[in-house]
Amino acid sequence: MADHYSVLFLCTGNSARSIMAEAILNGKGNGKFTAYSAGSQPAGQPRPEALQQIESAGLSTAGLRSKSWHEFSGPAAPKLDFVFTVCDNAANEQCPYWPGQPMTAHWGMADPAAVKGTPEEIARAYRDAFTLLERGIGQFLSLPPATLEHMAAKRDIAQSGRP
Repeated sequence: MADHYSVLFLCTGNSARSIMAEAILNGKGNGKFTAYSAGSQPAGQPRPEALQQIESAGLSTAGLRSKSWHEFSGPAAPKLDFVFTVCDNAANEQCPYWPGQPMTAHWGMADPAAVKGTPEEIARAYRDAFTLLERGIGQFLSLPPATLEHMAAKRDIAQSGRP
């Protein structure tokens, strides 16, 4: 059984949802997971509201940056076990080839960066997105190790061409 998994969270701008997901999993993964995030059209920097939400949850923002998904598709990329898209735009885009053919899933949710309104309404949108991500990641972390291993084994079988 594997004792460590790498997870990539994808979104278009890699400035809010995927950044928050990266921080949540790295903070709550108990050393069993390394989370990354990336976007198809990176915004250049994380949204301050996303960073504030991460910090208010007591999680680290160290090293978080907006980056292209191409960093994770080349030969120097980390081996990925799971790739989650967290926005509908990224899920509908033609993704790069992920070395190792990781398991993929879509966790679509509203973009808090698109919310217009009062500062309270914007803060609520970020809080709601963070809560949804935290809940989904909590469910992922609660999967029995054998289930995670089975999901990773499916990837390995697909890569080797065995049935």
